[in-house]
Amino acid sequence: MASSPPYPPCPGAASGSTLRHPHWWQRPAVRYGAMVALLALSGLVILALVREQTGTQGFLVGLGLAVLPVPLLLAAFRWLGRVEPGPWRNLLFAFAWGACAAALIAIVANSFATRWIATTTADPAGADTLGATVIAPVVEETAKAAAVLLLFLFRRRDFHGILDGVVAAGFTATGFAFTENILYLGNAFGTDQLTGGSGIASVTAATFFVRIVMSPFAHPLFTVLTGIGFGAAALAADRQRVRRVLLPLAGLLLAMGMHALWNGSATLGQFGFIAVYGAFMVPTFGLLTWLVVWTRQRELRTVRTELPAYAVAGWLRPSEPFALGSMRARRLARKFARERGGRPAARAVAQYEAYATQLAFLRHRGRAGKAGADFVTRERELLLELWHRRAAARPALEHAARLTAPQMPYGAGWAYGPVPAAWPPQGQPPYPAYGENPYRR
Repeated sequence: MASSPPYPPCPGAASGSTLRHPHWWQRPAVRYGAMVALLALSGLVILALVREQTGTQGFLVGLGLAVLPVPLLLAAFRWLGRVEPGPWRNLLFAFAWGACAAALIAIVANSFATRWIATTTADPAGADTLGATVIAPVVEETAKAAAVLLLFLFRRRDFHGILDGVVAAGFTATGFAFTENILYLGNAFGTDQLTGGSGIASVTAATFFVRIVMSPFAHPLFTVLTGIGFGAAALAADRQRVRRVLLPLAGLLLAMGMHALWNGSATLGQFGFIAVYGAFMVPTFGLLTWLVVWTRQRELRTVRTELPAYAVAGWLRPSEPFALGSMRARRLARKFARERGGRPAARAVAQYEAYATQLAFLRHRGRAGKAGADFVTRERELLLELWHRRAAARPALEHAARLTAPQMPYGAGWAYGPVPAAWPPQGQPPYPAYGENPYRR
């Protein structure tokens, strides 16, 4: 075997080909600018609406209290996505969509529908109940799901499985809950200003306890069901179009149902609320937490299983598959790189880890017969990204593997890590010559 794999040509650099310039509306700068302008305009409008309803003092109080759970929720969802961290621009878009666009859609649509029902039926109390239990779940979950749908359609290379859907949905719902909590807490503060309530017995304290202490995970919990649907659709093959449509719809319907149940519990009195919280919300939260953590560990196993083929071909060092399949080893590698080369080196190692994980998932989909027509092109792109960062990443991952992998007896064949029985493993195709797609069917 050669000491290093051949350096492949740059993807898309076909000789003699002519590049067609896209139309102005197809340029990335135009699309980014339009999306940023849309979100900024939505943010300004929602800011004005919330401030109008709560008053300036109520808005500031609501803002100060509503921001408390946001860092914890975002950190939790970011932790779940650390195996294959998506670009920050995707996460910022999801949070901004939830806090601005989805919140604006919800406020306008919910208010319009509730007023229309109240005028039509001449029953304001019944209109409020119907709006909370039927209209609001449908409108709000659809508005939040739009962000996940946009990422699924236009950032498909960053959307590979269930955890990607969970993280996108979690960031979107956290942004939405943040804006909604400002409104509820600001209105509660305004009520206390009028009635003279203060302390633990105040409406603000009760609202804070229910929305911030007891159920900060409520909106993320609902929308995560939608995200799981999109994530499952991402795992389906391109030819399974019915499944790719039905799975997100099923997740959205489940999210609407859980949301309606949660909102409807407020009409059942104090004990009805506690019963729904204890019998449905907490068990569902625990089940989904177990599911996403199990999925995270499964993705790490996929990395450890798929990458050794590239090590045999010479693209990776023998120690790298083990190190890349361990979150502790990844952290140690980034720390080692930061100590030796500063932030640029640590960033290069983090990017190397992300691209290697994408490469493992790509090969896994290929072995399952779910690789798309661009398998070879995408594989070449990922290998090139690894090759450009090998100088900073390989020493760091080598160091991390020495610290985390069990030492093997002398002469075992590998310096550390489990000793493979034979290559290729049973039931797996041998790693092909570069540029050949062994999964084409």
